Amino acid sequence: MPDETPFVEFEAVTKSYDGRTLVVDGLDLSIRQGEFLTLLGPSGSGKTTCLMMLAGFEAPTSGSIRLRGRPIKNVPARKRGIGMVFQNYALFPHLTVGQNLSFPLEVRKMDAGIRAERVARALDLVRLSGYESRRPNELSGGQQQRVAIARALVFEPDLVLMDEPLGALDRRLREELQYEIRGIQRRLGVTFLYVTHDQQEAMVLSDRIAVFHDGRLQQIASPEGLYEEPMRNFVARFIGENNRLHGRIESMDGALVDVSVGGRTVRALRVAELDLGERTTLSIRPERVRFATPPGAMTNEFEGRVEDMTFLGDHLRVAVRAFGRDDFIVRIPNTVGHGGVIPGDTVRIGWTPTDCRSLDPDPEA
Repeated sequence: MPDETPFVEFEAVTKSYDGRTLVVDGLDLSIRQGEFLTLLGPSGSGKTTCLMMLAGFEAPTSGSIRLRGRPIKNVPARKRGIGMVFQNYALFPHLTVGQNLSFPLEVRKMDAGIRAERVARALDLVRLSGYESRRPNELSGGQQQRVAIARALVFEPDLVLMDEPLGALDRRLREELQYEIRGIQRRLGVTFLYVTHDQQEAMVLSDRIAVFHDGRLQQIASPEGLYEEPMRNFVARFIGENNRLHGRIESMDGALVDVSVGGRTVRALRVAELDLGERTTLSIRPERVRFATPPGAMTNEFEGRVEDMTFLGDHLRVAVRAFGRDDFIVRIPNTVGHGGVIPGDTVRIGWTPTDCRSLDPDPEA
């Protein structure tokens, strides 16, 4: 397990390019040594800017960044000892694979024997032994990205930053390299900070995921924690598929609330600190919704009509008309006797209060 001591720390970090708009707004974030942390969010959410500030290519407008407990404000990028991998590979086209990998070692004035040993070790790590004499234009996109990863690791840094490194690859190759990157990180025990807008990629790779939106850190947790226990409406909406219902809180009972949604009452787990009468957004994962039989089997139980069904291999995605909308989704495992419903059928859907989270209201509702 990663060491609990903070290895990288952002403290009250802000970044503005024009003096008015905050691209990063009051970021407090600690990264443990040896962990794989992913910054996840839509384009323009501030995640890449955080990476660039840590690398030394951008300076914070205010706040402090510490590496190994020491402020790095006055440490130039080349002296921070950080490996970098970019989406566009950034390989020298006129150099061979071996020369590309040897370059950061030459900059550090290592002798030829050590350089050759480290280059061979790095290429073996990314399964490209024997490719030393090839040039980048003789390699596939996936092979070029493996070389870029090897170059970031060849000088044995304690910290590696990756900015959308798989964005230019096709889906099959992306998935293959996700598991390779994760395997490399686990074998080496190096701290990885990874930027992506792809939630599935973040789920596969990460020990923890930090979700960004509009320059602010929304939530940081394990992949399972983010999916099962989102603390904000944006996180629930961004991580995985979920049904969202909009209503007002009509009563409270300890950790539970009753919410009025279109004249119906839904009981939910209280997550956001809201008062009676305030608006809230309810989040229910499709796989937590059941065709409730017999009647009365669940606290939350409502009638709906099957609008559409999609076969997706391991499960069926059923669209139900309920709460005045025709896109309430129920996910049914593809097992023998999975329900036998067809479009047009009237069904009863239900879920438990703890599978329904009362979050902050959706501004677009």
